[in-house]
Amino acid sequence: MVIDDVASDDSTNYPLTLLIGLDDQLHLTLRYLPDFFDESYAQALLGRLETLLTEIGETPSTAVGDVEVMTAPERALVLESWNDTSHPVVGGLLLDGFDSVVGVCSGSRAVVFGDEVLSYGEFDERVNRFARYLIGLGVGPESLVGLAVRRSVDLLVGLYAIVRAGGAWVPLDPDAPSSRNEYVLDSADPVCVVSTERDGFVASGRRVVCVDVVDVSGFSGARVSDVDRRSPLRASNTAYVIFTSGSTGRPKGVAVSHAAIVNQLEFMQGEYRLTSSDVYLQKTATTFDVSLWGFFMPLRVGAVLVLASADGHRDPGYLASVIDDQGVSVTDFVPTMLSTFSSLVDPGLLGSLRDVLVIGEALPVEAVREFGLVSSARLHNLYGPTEAAVSFTFADVTAAGSGTVVSIGVPEWNCRVFVLDSRLRPVAVGVAGELYLSGVQLARGYVGRPDLSADRFVASPFGSGERMYRTGDLVRWNSIGELEYIGRTDFQVKFRGQRIELGEIE
Repeated sequence: MVIDDVASDDSTNYPLTLLIGLDDQLHLTLRYLPDFFDESYAQALLGRLETLLTEIGETPSTAVGDVEVMTAPERALVLESWNDTSHPVVGGLLLDGFDSVVGVCSGSRAVVFGDEVLSYGEFDERVNRFARYLIGLGVGPESLVGLAVRRSVDLLVGLYAIVRAGGAWVPLDPDAPSSRNEYVLDSADPVCVVSTERDGFVASGRRVVCVDVVDVSGFSGARVSDVDRRSPLRASNTAYVIFTSGSTGRPKGVAVSHAAIVNQLEFMQGEYRLTSSDVYLQKTATTFDVSLWGFFMPLRVGAVLVLASADGHRDPGYLASVIDDQGVSVTDFVPTMLSTFSSLVDPGLLGSLRDVLVIGEALPVEAVREFGLVSSARLHNLYGPTEAAVSFTFADVTAAGSGTVVSIGVPEWNCRVFVLDSRLRPVAVGVAGELYLSGVQLARGYVGRPDLSADRFVASPFGSGERMYRTGDLVRWNSIGELEYIGRTDFQVKFRGQRIELGEIE
């Protein structure tokens, strides 16, 4: 029996399928589902495959990894056009912005914590007196000071005073296991530890200064300057050291300069435009670098900084009531807490919210959608590791609840991002690669760990050889020049946005 009328149709339900036919020529057919890919992506993919096969055919000895499949315009797009972030920023110190508004806003509310309220003038005077006390203990540029205070006005006074004295704060959690705090203290070797009598923080063999009881009445409340400090304070000096965990062993201290934070805060102000009429709800732990937004953004522009109670950040009902009572216009969340907040909160209490900043974890589409049901505030997804002051990319994702992926956006002012393969070569649009960061907001490195600094902060093969930070995050460029987060290259663990070492769990 002869059958000569059989026909076939090669098809699958896969999002992307490559069909290969061979007679006297090689035939490639690429099929895609338009729900996942568009024609331009499919055409670009076929073009790269054609380049690869042509190169292999012409030079069989060439290693596949050495073949450059990107065209010159594609390479320029991902390396240059989408990294065109140069923006003039007036350099300076972290508290310069605060200093510029104190005189104008002297009698206005600066800090609110429950029933306790400090004006700009009152807060500035307390900071300057305590800063002079710290200088007398030997605090100055490039010296470290532990900060172990639960959320309170005293926390903010201690924080600003350390910076005013020229030192760099090292946040410590009074509720963390003593073994972790001891490790941080041994690694940082601070001049002293600022705490409070009520917090009862113990630092064996180290001076603990209780900001709530120490007598500073004999010190001037006038502005501290380089004349008062041990040596001049520069933008390149360290402003803080945060000990972060991850997948590389024990916690390591990340040192970040004044210049890095100032660039971040200038970008934030340029993008989100806080004014003296704004109220920022600060509810993030000091051991998480995102806390810097709430601590420093509002007091640079004459706005009001409302501190949540010590455990209030875990209580959606409490947070909603504070937002309503204080007229909070801006705050921040990690994605997991945003979801919990959205599912439990009374929408009627959120009318004052204008902008909500989200960072710390991958933001699910569902979380965006849920938040949109309870608030009309703009939702912003930001990305950044501890090794870069604070965020590095940003995106307005208010409308992302109708999509399938929430973008982490585009690089911020004076920041550059590179999606690279294992040979530090850029990958094409739509292709997964490891994210590398470069620019003014990078940390100085890890305190006392030159080996780890050299491993994670590498020389860039682009531009003039500036440093890049290897994040360990897998991302890809989408067709409009935004980054999409995919996952990790290692086994890093996060809980509510903060990196943890499994070995530290007690």
